[in-house]
Amino acid sequence: MATTKINTPDIAQDITQEELSLVRSYLLLTFIHKVFERDCRVIGKSGLFKTPQLYMELVSSGAKKTSLMLQEVKRELALHGLRINTVRQDVHGVEALYTCREYAGELNILWPGFRREMMLRMRAYLGLATEFSILAREEHVEQLALTI
Repeated sequence: MATTKINTPDIAQDITQEELSLVRSYLLLTFIHKVFERDCRVIGKSGLFKTPQLYMELVSSGAKKTSLMLQEVKRELALHGLRINTVRQDVHGVEALYTCREYAGELNILWPGFRREMMLRMRAYLGLATEFSILAREEHVEQLALTI
């Protein structure tokens, strides 16, 4: 779950849901891109795969998609007068300090929600199953476990 703290109460109506969504997307895409790049390096260096090129190509494709989307989000941030000043992470989650039309604010997202949305987006960027098929599979596994 994300929480938003705006330092000046009078400007709350000036920061739209669309703008907060852009900040959220910026955070998610930045983290996802780093994960894809790291995973691609690890796959290439691990020596565990018979065909590392194949897996690197898949993950690299996801990294390219996130890079393009991140460029678009950055463009939209600029159009809306939004600037991400600081991104921090701790044991609780991720925090972005931003300026929106010269007013400061922050967006906090706790790890469970952030990780879940990252996984859903990563699956989509890699062309894998959607949330509904994941949920159906989890329900099926639980049902099998109950019948054993």
